Order: sequence, then structure tokens, then C-alpha cells
Amino acid sequence: MKLTLLGTGSPIPHPQRAGPATLVRTSDQLVLFDAGRGVVMRLAKAGVLPSMLSGIALTHLHSDHVCDLNDIITTHWIMNPDPTTLRIAGPVGTRAFVEATLDTLAFDIGYRRNHHGDLHSGPLVDVTELDAGVTWELDGLHVRTSASDHRPVEPTLAYRISEGDQSIVIGGDGVPCVALDELVLGASAYVQTVIREDLVRSIPNVRLQDIVDYHSTVQQAADTAQRGGVAALVLTHMVPSPFPGTEDEWRSLASAFTGLVVLGDDLTSLDLDTMVVTG
Repeated sequence: MKLTLLGTGSPIPHPQRAGPATLVRTSDQLVLFDAGRGVVMRLAKAGVLPSMLSGIALTHLHSDHVCDLNDIITTHWIMNPDPTTLRIAGPVGTRAFVEATLDTLAFDIGYRRNHHGDLHSGPLVDVTELDAGVTWELDGLHVRTSASDHRPVEPTLAYRISEGDQSIVIGGDGVPCVALDELVLGASAYVQTVIREDLVRSIPNVRLQDIVDYHSTVQQAADTAQRGGVAALVLTHMVPSPFPGTEDEWRSLASAFTGLVVLGDDLTSLDLDTMVVTG
């Protein structure tokens, strides 16, 4: 298995960081977790087109995690030579969100169907709303879910995708909780949104400081990884985005974790077979 951080940014626009999105490659499948801004361009840079995806799983419906789902849906539709269903999973609310997204694409869908005689229908999507604790069966892959704690955003999900003796946990946004502790137990890699509380609190912006109470700090993510005995902690969606040269400061805050710490830029990859980081 291999994971690639397609987008490591936050709602604050950054020229080098796309919005939150992580690609997991198994032996024969490609699964996308979240679809933040710029995700299709980052997929292309990683050598993947939306038409190649096995499925998409959303952790929650905050705009920065889903704002480019429309681009995934459209590109998957128009690049497939035959009608092909895009499988989308997420927490309760995902179906309504996808339906609303298709509504916004209605003009485009009409234009393309009128122009291209082989487009006999609009985009085909299969939406599965998942409750915490269930497993999403994706063409032989077993993707476990658990609740995450991103309140007042509810419901939200974390995911564990496994193949053989390897597994990757996508923690999404949120603070530590018992359900996440159980999900990460013994995982090969744990991907977690993190903030630098010290830096956020130094910014005189009340709305920005509000994020402290529902995102894991680097230290909290390290504690979760250590309790779970995971092999690698992958930090992503960092707020604020690290300035060049400060990477070691971020890693030092994760000192409670004794495994491999990966501080992700866009297109950073971790191969679980070798535990080698590239990008």
C-alpha cells in the first residue's frame, strides 16, 4: 500500500498547498479521501485521473474538504468512454450534498449531453451514507469507519483501509477520542489534520482561534499515534501552513511519538512496503 498527500492546505489559501485530499493505493485500487481545492490537478501530478478512482470517501462536509468534488464528478463522467458509476461514501448528509452538487452542474450536464451524442445520461454516482462503526465494502477492500470528534460538526468519520497486514487510518479533522484510539490501534500509518496551537493563539483573530477547540494539536496527534502503536504518523492539513525552515519545530512537537513522523507537503508519499518517504 501507498499513501499520497494530494493536498495539505487549509481553508487559508496557499500557493503551494491544495485543499485536503489523500490518495490511498492498494495492489489494484485507488481510493480518494476528501476532495479539497485543486484535487484534480494534484491527482494528475500523481499520475492518476478521476476516471481511474475506485471510490471517494468523505470525512465530513466542511467546505474545504469537499469544494472540488464537483470537479471529480464531472471529470470522471466526461473522461470515461463508457457509462461508469463513481462510488462516493461519507457520513449522513453526503447524499444530499452530492445531489445538490449535481444540481449546480445541471447546465453543464445539459450542454455536454446536447453536444455529445454518446453521453446518454448525466454523471452516474452511487452514494453510500455510513454510520460510525460500519465497514464500507469497496470491490473486495474493507474500509472500516469510526466516529471522530469534530464537534459542533456532526456526524464526522475517520477511516481505516486495510490490505493484508497493512493499514492506513485517515483521521480527518477533530480532537482525540476513544473511537479514534481504537481505530488507529496497530495501524501502519495514521494521517491526521493538525494545528500549532501556539501559533494560532498568537494571531489576533477570534474566528481563527476558534479552531483550537476542534482540531488536534501536533502533540495530541503524537499521543494518539503512540497509544495506538502505529508505525508512522503523517501530519497534514497543517494550520498555519509551516514556513520553510520550520519543519523541525513541527516535528519536535511530536516527540512523544517514537515512530516515523512525516511532515507532509503536497504530493508527499509513503510506501508502506519500504516505509520510504518521497516527494
